[in-house]
Amino acid sequence: MKKVGLYFGTFNPIHIGHLVIANHMAEYSHLDEVWFVVTPLSPFKKKKSLLANNHRYEMVYQATKDYPKLKPSKIEFGLPQPNYTVNTLAHLDEKYADQYSFCLIMGEDNLKGFHKWKNYEVILENYDLFVYPRISEGKVEHQFKDHPKVHRVNAPIMEISSTFIRNAHKEGKNIRPLLPQEVWSYMDEMNFYR
Repeated sequence: MKKVGLYFGTFNPIHIGHLVIANHMAEYSHLDEVWFVVTPLSPFKKKKSLLANNHRYEMVYQATKDYPKLKPSKIEFGLPQPNYTVNTLAHLDEKYADQYSFCLIMGEDNLKGFHKWKNYEVILENYDLFVYPRISEGKVEHQFKDHPKVHRVNAPIMEISSTFIRNAHKEGKNIRPLLPQEVWSYMDEMNFYR
């Protein structure tokens, strides 16, 4: 049975920071694959600047197609909105019970707010969390600090954000080095984030 790390996000757009972290998780942990789960609408984000689902999925597909251990996933597109991770995990377990076991990949900043997630106790009881470092302020909740299901992975710290990329692109800045070539080409051709 393959062990799959689920990397949730709006990926608006996906950038090299996402790829570096996902690839590090696939190569330096006991995960067999990392799936980029493209989220239609996060309960914590506003939809104002969000590209259509199919465009964000296409950019993730373009970014990952040459990496056998990294896969795009649109599993949440057909689930009730807004998406909650606990529901997606239940759906995936039901659909792929014999093929895959799942765990979550998240940044340290997300772990700090993890106690606010819907049914976070159920997630923590049934799934491992692989946490990558972020430069941020504030403390991680004590209950997660030494939890046996929370695994800190010494991945490179990537302080690139999709928000920064969108804003810089709108201002006419050259952001090409921050994106996989195929993502840049698609974004430019479609005239996104201008």
